[in-house]
Amino acid sequence: MKIAIYGRDFNDNVLPFVQQVIDTLASTKIEIAIYRKFFSFVEKKLVLPENLTTFDSHQDLASKADILLSLGGDGTLLDTISFVRDSQIPVIGINFGRLGFLASINKAEISAAITALVNGEYTIDQRSLLNLESKIGLFGEENFALNDITIHRRDNSAMMIIHAYLNGEFLNSYWADGLIIATPTGSTAYSLSCGGPIILPSAQNFVITPVAPHNLNVRPIIIPDDVELAFEVEARSTKFLLTCDSRTETVDRNVKISINKAKFSINLIRLNNETFLTTLRNKLLWGIDTRNY
Repeated sequence: MKIAIYGRDFNDNVLPFVQQVIDTLASTKIEIAIYRKFFSFVEKKLVLPENLTTFDSHQDLASKADILLSLGGDGTLLDTISFVRDSQIPVIGINFGRLGFLASINKAEISAAITALVNGEYTIDQRSLLNLESKIGLFGEENFALNDITIHRRDNSAMMIIHAYLNGEFLNSYWADGLIIATPTGSTAYSLSCGGPIILPSAQNFVITPVAPHNLNVRPIIIPDDVELAFEVEARSTKFLLTCDSRTETVDRNVKISINKAKFSINLIRLNNETFLTTLRNKLLWGIDTRNY
């Protein structure tokens, strides 16, 4: 088995846990490949096996990984999507961040989780992505998002007007600070914090959630994921912000964009002792009320 490791720079207090990951993998004689920039960050801080390799890109990763292991929070795991793309390499995350909906393995479970991976004690969750299209080729070959695509005001505090169309039919003009188009995976992220609903990962839906809408009767709407969305922006500013997960571009307000379901999906590994519902209860503290104790 070959496991690739992706990570970002982090505080030194995380180093013992990263060393534990490396040591556990090395003890099972797994072939290890590390993202080159992360390797440069940790090579003088950790004891690393001599036979590990590195990877730089999507093309480089394909021959070096059966599984991609993300070390960090949900944002770090979202970075891995640019490397995995349509390769179908499954991804799992060890959470060194805070909430950790996607990177669901906590630091105390490192050894048990790696043992489960080696023994094949896991299932694969297929997660849908959003695809963004524009005449100017925004985001290049990385015009996809696992969590969400957002449109947001940029230069001033004035609201923007976002005209939305569903399969060519006018849907609404959103007077707001912005608009979130989220997948079921992203429904527990930015969309949730703006009042959007939680959608089960297996649901074939997307959700459109306004950010601070001026009209209080404007609410999130769930739509099937086989439609095409189109957007036009009006704003006092000549530019607006557009994001695909953690990637951001500044866009001229005259640029029209369209969003639909990507042609490929991402495989997330779920260990056999986990379900989406247990993750919801644990991360959102459902059922925990101090009045009961």
